[in-house]
Formats: sequence, C-alpha cells, structure tokens
Amino acid sequence: MDFRAWWSMEIEGPTDVLNAEFLYHYKNEHRCRIRLVEKILYRLLVYQVLENEFNFTTDQREWVDTLLVFEITETDGVTTVRFTHEGLIPAYECYEVCREAWTGYINGSLKSLITSGTGKPNPKEGGLNQELVEKWDLPDK
Repeated sequence: MDFRAWWSMEIEGPTDVLNAEFLYHYKNEHRCRIRLVEKILYRLLVYQVLENEFNFTTDQREWVDTLLVFEITETDGVTTVRFTHEGLIPAYECYEVCREAWTGYINGSLKSLITSGTGKPNPKEGGLNQELVEKWDLPDK
C-alpha cells in the first residue's frame, strides 16, 4: 500500500515491504515511525506504530504499539476495505481528533484513490530535515 498516494507525501521509507519501517510527518504536529508487520497479498495489511509524537497531547505514547489494520475482502465483484486502528481508545487525549482524521483519510482520500486512481494526500511541505532522519534513525535517500 502506498501511503504517499492517499495519506501524506511526507513519508520516508517503504510502506509496502514486510518488516520495513517508515516515518510519517505532518508539520510540527505529528510524527510517527511505523512498521509493516503482516501482509497477505490482496487481503490484509497490518502496521505497528513503533514511536509517536503529537504536539497536542500530554502523553506522547498514545499510538505506540497500536496497529493500523487494513482488511480487504471481495464479495460478488465488490471490494471492501475495512480499516481499524486497534488500540486507539476513547480515553486517549487524541481520540476524537484522530478518529475524525482517519475517517477523512479513509472515506475521502483512500476511497478516491481506489475508485478513481487519485488520492488526496497531504502535500509535501519541504520534506523531512536531516535532524528528523537522524533522530528516527532512518537511512538517507
């Protein structure tokens, strides 16, 4: 799955390689490191959040060890994608903001990518600086 095509163009690293990690970055508001931990072609993708930082929450670990699960099914020629952010719970400070954001990305950008071939990801805003690449121990391009 190419997260750059529907979530954000501010991603460093592969998003579709099993056990590979990538870094998501949105302005100074959100950064996280994610690993693809399970992949069944055309059926299932499971990503684990390894590290996370929000600039709007007290607890920076709210996403850590949560799972982003994409289940793909087909019935009578109709493909369905079910997304679950396992571990994101209503008690979390970021819950409402994150729930609304995921709803927008999944029902808007990802759906558009699937149905029209073009998603609506966050644009690149100057790229990740070297400081972030080093902090999160990412390989240089």
